[in-house]
Amino acid sequence: MQLTRHTDYALRVLMYLGAQNKNMISVSEVASFYSISRNHLVKVVQGLSEHGFVTTVRGKNGGMKLASDVDNISIGNVIRHMENHFDIVECLDQIAESCVLDKSCKLKDFLNHAVNNFLKELDGISLADVLKPGIRKELVHLSKK
Repeated sequence: MQLTRHTDYALRVLMYLGAQNKNMISVSEVASFYSISRNHLVKVVQGLSEHGFVTTVRGKNGGMKLASDVDNISIGNVIRHMENHFDIVECLDQIAESCVLDKSCKLKDFLNHAVNNFLKELDGISLADVLKPGIRKELVHLSKK
């Protein structure tokens, strides 16, 4: 299973915000730090905002910040909300219905179970867990360069 670039960027944004002690951080700052297209990152931040992970404010003193404490943001929840689907093989796509073996094949059940376990494992990991003190210092240090 591979996460989309959109979800990867969403996790990076959350990590950056979680590591900073600033009140508001601009999309441009994060885009510059990670060398990511600002336009693409705006879409990512919009999704994070729609799902309640970040709060955004427009205008001169605007920017974004985490909507809750790093301990309350589950990595599994972020992935669940940012990914379009978890159809790791074509037969899991309920719209396509393209598998001729669908009635007799158990593979779909096993793969669904595996995806659910993957997400369940990540549900137990918070943003705080991935932001160990060393990473926080490194992100802050690198952002000041």
